[in-house]
Formats: sequence, C-alpha cells, structure tokens
Amino acid sequence: MARFEDVQAAFWKPDSSYGIHQPLTDETVRNAERLLGVTLPTSLLDLLRAQNGGESAAERNAFPTDQPTSWSADHVPFDHLMGIGDHEHTVSVLDSPYLIDEWGLPAPAVLLSGDGHYWIALDYRASGRQGESSVTWFDADRNEELALAPDFRSFVEGLTAAGDFDGEDVPD
Repeated sequence: MARFEDVQAAFWKPDSSYGIHQPLTDETVRNAERLLGVTLPTSLLDLLRAQNGGESAAERNAFPTDQPTSWSADHVPFDHLMGIGDHEHTVSVLDSPYLIDEWGLPAPAVLLSGDGHYWIALDYRASGRQGESSVTWFDADRNEELALAPDFRSFVEGLTAAGDFDGEDVPD
C-alpha cells in the first residue's frame, strides 16, 4: 500500500479540466461543512486544496474489493473525485444531500464519486457527523453496499490502476 503523501503528489490526472472547481478556500470548507453537517477528513481537504475536484490519475482510478460488486468481481471505479463548489455544470460534494435523497442512499454521507447508479461516499453512520468517516460503495440500483476502507486516507492509499485487474466483466 502506498503512503498518502506519495499518492497525493500524483493523484490528479494531468492536463484534464473535467470536474474542477475554483480553488478551495477555508471559507468554502467552513460553508461546506455547515451545509453538509459533517466534519470533512483532513486528507480529503489536502487533496482538494491541491486541485478542487477532477479526474484521478490512471494509476489511482480503482479500488480493490474482496467481493464482487455490480461493477466488477474484484474492484470498483474511482475515476474522479468531486470537488467543493457550485459550478453550474459540475457535480460537487455539496450536491450530496439532494443526490442521497434522489437515489435513496443512507445518511449521513458525503458523495465523492459516482454516476447515480453507484456512489463512493464518506459514510458517517458509525462515526457520527463529527467523527472519522469510513468509505463505502453504494449500489443504488441493487440497494447494496460494501465497506471499502475505515477512513479516507486509507482509501486513497489503497487506490490502484484499473488496468491492474484482469478486465473481467461485471459479474451476474
């Protein structure tokens, strides 16, 4: 497993402008935490201060799983990380309350990545809103979930390249 600091240095996909919000400020973080009603992990904020959302590098676009999901037999995708902002055409972690309600997901949670049918989220159900959230995969279509990591930092350290997997299609 890679160290967070090593991953952080090369987390973002170079030369991509997809999903990037205005640079993160302390005021933006305070407003986001107030709106979401949670304390966001320092490791998440460290990544978002370097670049406020966008595509993750090819070396960090998947997370291995020990059981199959609707996506794959052995991993889930993580091709982007939502930033914090209100850009009209870019989804943000600030959209989490609406999207959680729309897709019938458990709360409290903060969505980090996904497409509606699946989400990867900070899961505050066990830790409480001010605690260290775990990271969970939510499959909205199948109403399934899978714990991925005990905290965001561990999740980032466990990211790897989707190309490292055998390319097996989604299990039946």
